Amino acid sequence: MLTKKQYQEYVNRALEYYEKAHIVLTQQEKDSVEVVDWGLNEVETNGLEIITYINTDRVCAKEMVLFPGQTCAEHWHVDTDGMQGKEETFRCRYGKVYLYVDGEPTENIKAKLPTTKTTVRHEVVLNPGEQYTIMPYTKHWFQAGEEGAVISEFSTRSTDETDCFTDERLVRATVIED
Repeated sequence: MLTKKQYQEYVNRALEYYEKAHIVLTQQEKDSVEVVDWGLNEVETNGLEIITYINTDRVCAKEMVLFPGQTCAEHWHVDTDGMQGKEETFRCRYGKVYLYVDGEPTENIKAKLPTTKTTVRHEVVLNPGEQYTIMPYTKHWFQAGEEGAVISEFSTRSTDETDCFTDERLVRATVIED
């Protein structure tokens, strides 16, 4: 659970990263930044900041911020409402992203293992301008390098509320106390 003050501080910090990446946002988009903490209240290490531009029955576009060393927990996307699980492409806009997906495990991964449960260790390193496509049902987690990261996501319909997590403690909705 985050306080309103904490939530706003994370939003403001995320907006600084969007500026570093030269992402131009409208006031409405700035006001819509979502802070995700998976119910752990460990945003600095386990969290994600998101702006969703569009999310229709067919397509979705987002901008995501990861603070230095911050991790998006291991998850995968399943079928929802008769639609196949989400296919998504991540494009690094700023910083460095360590992405981990199903596949042959990488020895000596560069990311620091998070406190949440992970099972996949095939490492893909994304620098600005590089991208990677994650197919439906693929377990994945990702972490920012030392300077943080901004990632554009282009995908099929997003139903974040139905994401499946390897760590059963995690919940998608962030709770904000008054």
